[in-house]
Parts: sequence; C-alpha cells; structure tokens
Amino acid sequence: MSHSLLIAFVMFAVVMFFTPGPNNIMLLSSGLTYGFRPTLPHIAGITIGFAFMVGAVGLGLGTIFIAYPVLQTVLKYAGVAYLIYLAIAIAMSDPVKPDQDERRGPMTFWGAVLFQWINAKGWVMVIGTITAYAAIASFPWNIAMQVALSLFLGALSSLTWAMFGTSLRPVLTSPRAVRAFNIVMALLLLASLYPVFMDA
Repeated sequence: MSHSLLIAFVMFAVVMFFTPGPNNIMLLSSGLTYGFRPTLPHIAGITIGFAFMVGAVGLGLGTIFIAYPVLQTVLKYAGVAYLIYLAIAIAMSDPVKPDQDERRGPMTFWGAVLFQWINAKGWVMVIGTITAYAAIASFPWNIAMQVALSLFLGALSSLTWAMFGTSLRPVLTSPRAVRAFNIVMALLLLASLYPVFMDA
C-alpha cells in the first residue's frame, strides 16, 4: 500500500466532498426549508448512491462509457436539464409550516441515489478517484478502500451541510428571507454547471 498516495487521496476526497456542489447546495437548502429529519433520506441517498457509483465504475462499469461515449453526453445533458429544474424548484420553495401539506418535499432516497449518475461534480470525483488513486492498493482492495472512504466522508459532509441549513432556520424565519436564501442557492446550483459548459 502506498501511504503517501493514500494521504493524497484522503485530501482530494475531503476537498471534493466538503466544497460546494449540487449535492451540498441542495442539502443546505433542504435543511433550511424542511428541517434535518425530513432531509435524512436525501442524505442517505447521496452517501450510498455515490459510494455505489465509485464501486460500480471501479469494478468495470466505466468501460461501458469508453465503448459508448454517447452515453456520457446523454448523462451530461440530462444532468444539466435536471439541475435547472431543481434550481427552479429550490428558488420557489417556501419554509414548511407544521400544519402545511408538503406536496414537493425534500428529495427522496432513490431520487438522490439516481441523481448521482447525472451529477457533473460527482463524475469528476469518481473519475479522479478511480484513475488517479488506483495504486493506493492492489485490485480489488483499492476499490474497497475508495468505496469505504466515500461512504464515511460522504456521510460526514452530507450531515454537515444539512445541519448547517437546519441551523439557519431560527435565523431565517420570514418567508421572504427563506425565499431570498433559496434563490441564492438556486443561482449557486446553476453556477455549478459552469464546468460542464466549459467542457462542452
């Protein structure tokens, strides 16, 4: 095992997991709008969904995208379309009152799992993880280590961002303040598409 490469991988993963991106921005907004407990399925979906994607790509699924590059293009633009939809939904979100019927609600577990496959930042993380840090151990232990670390850091970062959003609830109490905050989050979500269009 290369200890220096493992340390480099951990540093890469910490930066990528904890910096703003579509997942973290949506968790922040969900924590504010719906609260921590209703956001838990979203957190679990991100954590498990991303770790599963790392494992699937590391164990050979990535060869499908090499053989059929059109799939990458389809996923990229499906992700763009869905992120635009999510940005609009976030911008229109008001705080949920205890007696209010939650029609949209936070993202579900399976919605968050599936979202990882069209998340542009997620793909950057997966490709960087699998290609640059494959030599941290022999196959398949390297993939097992990458999946385990993704589960741990994914859960930690998701919980942190959701709790941060929840902690803002006592501060942003008026519907106007929540709407303004969610509009800023929606704009940041749209800004996260910049690397996608630069790569086009």
